[in-house]
Amino acid sequence: MSNDKKAEWLLRIGVAGEFVGHGLLAIGGKTDWVGWISQMINVSAPTATTLLFLIGILDVVVALVVLLRPMKPVLLWAAFWGFWTALVRPLVGQSVLDFVERSANWAAPLALYYLYRTRSKKANEAR
Repeated sequence: MSNDKKAEWLLRIGVAGEFVGHGLLAIGGKTDWVGWISQMINVSAPTATTLLFLIGILDVVVALVVLLRPMKPVLLWAAFWGFWTALVRPLVGQSVLDFVERSANWAAPLALYYLYRTRSKKANEAR
């Protein structure tokens, strides 16, 4: 297996692991996250719990897509969502370091996106 393919699989596994982990925590109704949703969009705890459950399902779906059949639009969504969820930490009063600590949450899917984009360009140039 080439180094390029190994790097691809490491990124796929990393992104999938992050999204399945966060997704399962969301499905389980992680208390802090329910509070953050309530705080950010001014909804009741039951509504925030329902939204978090739906977000968790979407995160698990993203993880499965990235692992089984990565698609560039899904990777861009994962990068956006990873950036946003990292940014939420300082927005709800946590340290900016909580954002910095989560850089891989958006950088890994973005790196995988650019890896596929570069491959597509090279394939098109070869034609």
